[in-house]
Amino acid sequence: MSDETLGLNTSGRMRHVLSALVQNQPGVLAHISGMLASRGFNIDSLAVGETEDPHLSRITFVVMGDDRILEQVRKQLEKIVTVVRVIDISREAYVERDLMLIKVEAPPARRAEILSLVQVFRGRIVDVGPDQLMVEISGQERKIEAFIELMRPFGIVELARTGRIALVRSSERSERSDVEFEEEKIVGPVDL
Repeated sequence: MSDETLGLNTSGRMRHVLSALVQNQPGVLAHISGMLASRGFNIDSLAVGETEDPHLSRITFVVMGDDRILEQVRKQLEKIVTVVRVIDISREAYVERDLMLIKVEAPPARRAEILSLVQVFRGRIVDVGPDQLMVEISGQERKIEAFIELMRPFGIVELARTGRIALVRSSERSERSDVEFEEEKIVGPVDL
């Protein structure tokens, strides 16, 4: 496995995907982000949303850092009264996704080309204007970044992205889903 696959950057610091299950109360997000900032961690991605239990939210954030220090932070986060549980899911087999809406210039003469790329990336057209299209794409960060780069020559009008969301895979399942294997067969080794 490469350093990128393992989540390592060139300085040896590990990319950690943390999932915090928290009570739905004002100030929880500020408390957690403040604790990370006070320890020198920059949050690369952040997503918050209600879980299957309306009294709980899941905060998924991505940070780069040393394993030992991050473990201390994880333990400190668990001491916060409103935090139910914190897991460094980057140590597990997990599924991670981003969601993006992107509006691009799409004059009629170039629409077929854009629609073809949207189809390859398994995106959806969610709005059509006279000279613009809005596309919804979800997937791993690399997929989102690759689609953005392909859209630049057409002219990106606006772009909005969520932070990463992630869940640990079921223990009975293989490390990769059947859908991922099918995507690899269709487009090659690029992980969509």
